[in-house]
Amino acid sequence: MKRAPYDGVVLAAPVTVPYVRYSQETAHWWIARALRETLQQAALKPADLDGFSVSSFTLFPDTPVGLTQHLGLSPRWLDSVPTGGASGVIALRRAARAVQAGDADIVACVAGDSNQIDSFRKLLSSFSRFSMDATYPYGFGGPNASFALLTDAYMAEYGATRADFGRIAVAQRANALLNPDALMKKPLTLEQYMNARPIAEPIHLFDCVMPCAGAEAFLVMREEEAIKRNLPFARLNATIERHNAYPEDPIQLRGGWAMDADDLYDMAGLGPGDMDLLQTYDDYPVISMLQFEDLGFCAKGEGAAFVQARDLTVTGDFPHNTSGGQLSVGQAGAAGGYLGLVEAIRQVTTQAGGTQVAGAKTALVAGFGMINYDRGICSTAAIITGGNT
Repeated sequence: MKRAPYDGVVLAAPVTVPYVRYSQETAHWWIARALRETLQQAALKPADLDGFSVSSFTLFPDTPVGLTQHLGLSPRWLDSVPTGGASGVIALRRAARAVQAGDADIVACVAGDSNQIDSFRKLLSSFSRFSMDATYPYGFGGPNASFALLTDAYMAEYGATRADFGRIAVAQRANALLNPDALMKKPLTLEQYMNARPIAEPIHLFDCVMPCAGAEAFLVMREEEAIKRNLPFARLNATIERHNAYPEDPIQLRGGWAMDADDLYDMAGLGPGDMDLLQTYDDYPVISMLQFEDLGFCAKGEGAAFVQARDLTVTGDFPHNTSGGQLSVGQAGAAGGYLGLVEAIRQVTTQAGGTQVAGAKTALVAGFGMINYDRGICSTAAIITGGNT
């Protein structure tokens, strides 16, 4: 069945609440601040909002429905998207269809998390029973060990080296130095990347995202609403979503993007060569490498050669994770799944400031989330284009 287009749906008012390493504020506080700022940017009052989508790992014991009372909202459409790094695109897909159907006129999509001293330990203790059962008996837990296995399998299968992954991390740090909100403020060389202390071989320090606190948000509405309010906006051209792709694979060397990329490009009427920039979910460099391949920018197994031949910085021939990505901005829980999408909206509406890619009109954003012991379960992607150009 041919997928219905997203005609008339636009994205506007992208907001990042600047990240901090640790915070005593609650996830409620971070989400509320992001919501306030996106509404202010669009000159909207809380009463103007009739759709609300929330993504958070640390909101409990609050709930999205509880937030409606706390924040003075009365939406007729409410969504909770607990899919980690895939949350941004999934929230966008749901909100876009709600706006098309008339179930809501203006939807705020918001993700935010706090990070206290023991937040990450608490999160891991209840994140995935599958992962705990698979890893704890061997004396380790958490994503570093799981992604070490994925990285090692990729290197063994395709001949990639640590230096190939390092090129991704180093380029993103260069981008982050242009982003005043990035937590990583020091330049990173390939030599420093290679000599960093090991965490879980072959993963070393600069392969790992740093947990932090922060929030991201944007609005979804009809194009006429954005024009009426004189808002810069991006059009939604296409999206894909897949869960538990290729379950027969013994370990993840490809994601759901490979199953659905053709549909993504067919729906948009565009191809990989038409993208002015790419935002991948980058909790570890190997996952970005998979997205380069599975989204058709190079063939499977050729990711290492691809990054060797490309300049991934803002001014390069293949701008990638232009804000610095999670590897250099930080991972604010579920907001990490929004980071690339919010940056892409800024890029195609020429609001990206120091990280702006010259002439950027079309962006591809990919999401990845919910690691079990041997793979991430959720894969998403969206193509957006500038609407005011």
